[in-house]
Amino acid sequence: MKSLRFALLAAPALFFTASPLVAQHKPISPQATINETINGDQITIVYSRPYTKHPETGEVRKIWGGLVPYSKVWRTGANEATLFTTQQPIDIGGTTIPAGTYSLFTIPEENGGKLIINKETGQWGTKYDEKQDLARVEMKKAPLEKPVDQFAIAIDKGDGGGGVLKLMWEDAQYSVPFTVKK
Repeated sequence: MKSLRFALLAAPALFFTASPLVAQHKPISPQATINETINGDQITIVYSRPYTKHPETGEVRKIWGGLVPYSKVWRTGANEATLFTTQQPIDIGGTTIPAGTYSLFTIPEENGGKLIINKETGQWGTKYDEKQDLARVEMKKAPLEKPVDQFAIAIDKGDGGGGVLKLMWEDAQYSVPFTVKK
């Protein structure tokens, strides 16, 4: 009976001692959230950020045209599908995107690519239903001044009440401008 009582009393102490060790585990592709206000519109992007280096071996991987093949749908990050939320309608690539939350996918190409805005949300990033596409818009590809080890998405303020959505990784940046509709 004493050993059972000791075990019950010791268990919480063991848990609280070990929990900082568990908390220090670095995720392979940590999640990030971007919040940007463009012309009065709050835009939020939630995505996971994989690294160029292989998580187990540390070997540098070829990203564009390698790990992320050209001409195929890519989940635009890692883990769950990337979420894009706009509180006001936007125009991107000539298509009006109503206020709401969408998943982003990408079809990278050697000299450009397409951004896919998909109506389905909450799915694992490799689950993609083309029938749920709201829009496919052309993206511009440009070289980066210095390599980016961890995939990053940014929204920069642009001209005329809009912004530019940027996807950056390895040695390239894919981008597409948008405007906020009033």
